Amino acid sequence: MTSALAPHAADPAHSRGRLHPEGESAFRSPFQRDRDRIIHSSAFRRLQYKTQVFVVHEGDHFRTRLTHSIEVAQVARTIAGVLGLSQELAEAVALAHDLGHTPFGHTGEDALSEQMAPYGGFDHNAQAIRIVTRLEQHYAGWDGLNLTWETLEGLAKHNGPVTGEIPWALAEYNARHDLELATHASAEAQVAALADDIAYNNHDLHDGLRAGLFTDEEVAALPIVEECYDAVDRLHPGLDPVRRRHEALRRVFGVMVEDVIAESRRRIAALAPRNVEELRAAGGAVIRFSAALWQDLKAIRAFLFARMYRAPSVVEMRKRVTQVVRDLFPIYMQCPDLLPRGWRAQIGADSPETARARLVADYIAGMTDRFALQEHERHLESPARKAVRAGRKKAGSFPGR
Repeated sequence: MTSALAPHAADPAHSRGRLHPEGESAFRSPFQRDRDRIIHSSAFRRLQYKTQVFVVHEGDHFRTRLTHSIEVAQVARTIAGVLGLSQELAEAVALAHDLGHTPFGHTGEDALSEQMAPYGGFDHNAQAIRIVTRLEQHYAGWDGLNLTWETLEGLAKHNGPVTGEIPWALAEYNARHDLELATHASAEAQVAALADDIAYNNHDLHDGLRAGLFTDEEVAALPIVEECYDAVDRLHPGLDPVRRRHEALRRVFGVMVEDVIAESRRRIAALAPRNVEELRAAGGAVIRFSAALWQDLKAIRAFLFARMYRAPSVVEMRKRVTQVVRDLFPIYMQCPDLLPRGWRAQIGADSPETARARLVADYIAGMTDRFALQEHERHLESPARKAVRAGRKKAGSFPGR
């Protein structure tokens, strides 16, 4: 593994610094401090009870947003180390990339986006920026975690440049601290994005098999996976099904990681960037899958979409949790006294509706799956709920229905 940083790596010794200046640590780099602050944040702990695909109470062995983030960070460190990049920066971006997710995963995000449409919308990537720059309120000198420019840039742009209409939560912070949204992010942030793809393509196959949504035989017919099952059967004939599955899928993991490393090395060599700024200005991502493997992954994704993400049991749960978010949002909007005291204090009697909606969205987005379900059960037939229903009759419609 490469120990020295490549010329195009994000060097912590030359970080662009933090919005609020502070002294450097005697024994940790700026990116290490970012990683540590993310791990110790309240939002990171809450990922333990947030959906990846299956709602948390559906089983103890399925991935959650927390275990997914840890897997992404592990892959990101490996790839970054081999390519001579900053492992600490890649790890920090990987650990924080899902902090803005709502309860119930993308289903919850879709429902909250629907409710927030009149108020500027909702985007989980932008919400991650809002969390680490504002909503984490533990430090004496500032709101947020005061992360370095490079980590914030990675969170904002790990999926590529942000162009067109910028989500309001991101635009709000970017006006104070320019993250140069129109360019690509550092190679470290690009590594975190590909590590995300590698992790979920692999573990969703594993979780889908565990849930009985498809069989080993069906998975073994997929590109990449077929060769891995064949290799296990040659090396370990008669292996019991659980070990056979694990051995095959860990090889799938390895194939994806090795492909990213080989393709990225080729692209970096062709570009020959002399520094991180030349890499950002390259006009395209340099951390990529090969074209051949990308086609194979598209087949795997199509299989997962049809057999897992749109499985009848998953779709039914999606309907249930969508209604949870649709119910909670108007309840808090019309009865803000139901919010915790610290949240209520931020809503004045004359607070504009958009500001109130964004505060309610912050509160709901921060919920874990189980807390959202508990709050839904607690408020559904409360006096506040009855008042909301009465308001629906007067208005002729009910928000979110």
